[in-house]
Amino acid sequence: MSVVNTQSAAVYFLCGYGGTGKTFVWTTLSSGIRSNGGIVCTVASSGIVSLLLPGGRIAHSKFAMPVPATENSTCNIHQGSELAELLKVTKLMVWDEAPMCHKFAFEELDESLIDIMQNNLPFGGKIMEMEKLDNIMTDFSEITIPDEFLIKNYDDPIHAIVEATYPSLIDNYSDTDYLQKRVVLASKKEIVDKINDYVLSLIPNHEKEYSSADSIDKSDELLNPVFALLPPEFLYSLQTSGIPNHKLKLKVRTPIMLLRNLDQTDGLCNGTRLIITKLRSNVIEAEVITGPNSGNRTYIPRINMSPSESAWPFKLIRRQFPFIVSYVMTINKSQGQSFHHIGLYLPHPGFSHGQLYVALSRVKNKDGLHILIHDNDGNPKNITTNVVYNEVFANL
Repeated sequence: MSVVNTQSAAVYFLCGYGGTGKTFVWTTLSSGIRSNGGIVCTVASSGIVSLLLPGGRIAHSKFAMPVPATENSTCNIHQGSELAELLKVTKLMVWDEAPMCHKFAFEELDESLIDIMQNNLPFGGKIMEMEKLDNIMTDFSEITIPDEFLIKNYDDPIHAIVEATYPSLIDNYSDTDYLQKRVVLASKKEIVDKINDYVLSLIPNHEKEYSSADSIDKSDELLNPVFALLPPEFLYSLQTSGIPNHKLKLKVRTPIMLLRNLDQTDGLCNGTRLIITKLRSNVIEAEVITGPNSGNRTYIPRINMSPSESAWPFKLIRRQFPFIVSYVMTINKSQGQSFHHIGLYLPHPGFSHGQLYVALSRVKNKDGLHILIHDNDGNPKNITTNVVYNEVFANL
């Protein structure tokens, strides 16, 4: 607080394991400064995490950053604008989940603040506090999971992990509190889709299927004319993270998760979970079950979506409802959320840095953690690989 009061240029990094109180620290600092009339800018790299911060916003939105960030891109903040004047008088900037953003995002903000503040200090001399990557482990290793967390006796692994995470599902499938507190996590999208389909098949409510309208972005100047001739059936078959599949199978009381930031003020961010209350032809009525806006009803229309990154040599435009069924979600999409009961399904090890740590730290109490690991033949295992890249820690 002394640094804030004297406005001495500084950049701080707050490092802590999941559940150790990082958000509490930021909330306390923000409340203390604001109680004295100071301005605090609180942002996060994802929409769902920004809802945990007092007055939180998504970093890309607050700082007018282009998406995706490139080496030569800049924040759309002009000298003399309202945003520029606000940043000038800001006492503290807090950036949660900062390591989740590309380095170009920080370079953009650094250059913009230097221009706004008319000096050459890092971030224009503003006091910055960011979340630092947790020093999980510094090697690539196999980890033995204690027996108390393992599911080892089963005939069907998918049935077993669902039963452990969603006990008495048929009696509770419409219970908001029951669905809000639990989720199954898996590392890959295809596994998530498979288990979601299985759970949905167990629910007795009427099922309704919604199909997308897919096309190629023909405004792309680099588009090969041949791709514009691709048949719709081929486009329908394309699946990737960040957008829903061509066909969405839904039932009333099904939990869903948003894939786009629709309205942050109402808590409708990428990662927000809701429960479907009505299925209409062109709109879905749903109830928010995460964050401070829990209980709010909203209507979700179809929108145009494109994957932010893909290996395809063209830009796919898919018009579909911007959500997926979320009895199960990928480990990456669970970042920033907490649950009372988690089923971690690992037929394959995590494939990216720190994934195992992220998955295990989503549960509030170890009694709510169930893990099922098996080999390619379905035989139970008690060992999985913890993927960690040493290069990440090289400059910390």
